[in-house]
Amino acid sequence: MLSRVISLDEVVKTSIETFRNTFGAEPDLAACAPGRVNLIGEHVDYNGGFVLPMALQMATVIVGRRNGTESTCDVVTCTDGCTQEDAKRAQFNSSSIAKGSPKWLNYVKGVMFHLRQPVPGFDAVIHTNVPVGSGLSSSAALEVATLTFLEQLTGQQSASVADAAKICQLAEHTFANVPCGIMDQLIAIGGRAGHALLIDCRSLDTVPIPVEAPELAVLICNSSVKHELSSSEYPVRRKQCQDALKLMGLESYRDATLDHLKALENANEVLVRRARHVITEIQRTTDAAEALKANDFVLVGQLMTESHRSLSEDFEVSCHQLDLLVEATLAARGVLGSRMTGGGFGGCTVTLLERSVLADVVKEVDTIYSRKTGGKFRARFYLAQPGNGARTLDLSQYLA
Repeated sequence: MLSRVISLDEVVKTSIETFRNTFGAEPDLAACAPGRVNLIGEHVDYNGGFVLPMALQMATVIVGRRNGTESTCDVVTCTDGCTQEDAKRAQFNSSSIAKGSPKWLNYVKGVMFHLRQPVPGFDAVIHTNVPVGSGLSSSAALEVATLTFLEQLTGQQSASVADAAKICQLAEHTFANVPCGIMDQLIAIGGRAGHALLIDCRSLDTVPIPVEAPELAVLICNSSVKHELSSSEYPVRRKQCQDALKLMGLESYRDATLDHLKALENANEVLVRRARHVITEIQRTTDAAEALKANDFVLVGQLMTESHRSLSEDFEVSCHQLDLLVEATLAARGVLGSRMTGGGFGGCTVTLLERSVLADVVKEVDTIYSRKTGGKFRARFYLAQPGNGARTLDLSQYLA
């Protein structure tokens, strides 16, 4: 069956209660930012390509208030998924920010550091219903929620969506040591309910694409294999893509065609496969966006499945468990397409299927996955519905 996700209201209420118990006061500021699922366009955002994510209704919430100090920040997390050595409460000085322990706080510190303006002392509580380490971008949700909260706290707004996204991206680069693209931050800010967002990662222009098919569903399946991009092959893939681009004599993958791969014939075969994935994935993403606008969901599903094959074979960022999930899902009746989503090496798959067979597909895939992993991993299933991007929250309804 579908996994239960605590509602956003529950997240906010728990955050407020934790704030009261910890700080003996009521919060007066609140912000949230969503996780995301990427329908197609993987590992092309840092290569200047197109991506097609949608914001989720799962989100990270921050509640807090100024504490009357000049620069003392006291932050608590209610979030599951912290490592044992990570404290769930930490203090730091906003005038002398440095990364360190606990790890989760580095995302908050990074945003504050790159905001480049004074931040008064504050108390805050962080909570989320985005599964941590699942490939649904809990990190960008935290970064963007932090920025939205700080904009309330300081009264200073970012000049544009792109500028806000760049601040959060820099935070992840420098304080979490993940050389990510900008997709996750952009969708966390600019998501729109009922829509996916076609993002041009070179210009940072965005085009909302309606997702209007009540007879279909988007299913997220969490493999329960956590990924850690900063210590994985992610930075290696980024370097391989740049090495291949340089050997092809190009400045952007947007100018590349499959004919350009001939320039790599004398290079390492690995570079050929990496570049081939990026070139074909960019084309698949624009094709999928056009198909989605035309309500050609069969084609969307086919392109998603082709994307997974490319990610698994050419880009080699899938894993045994993700491949098992995709294989089991595609064998089920009523499934149009399925692929891994996110950075890879674990995390989730995303599937487009007929809504009428949703329960049957979940049951079938759950059984097969459990059996083929020897019961070591149990899949968790979520129905994805496109939600809104970052926003402030009115606490009056919760504090009345």
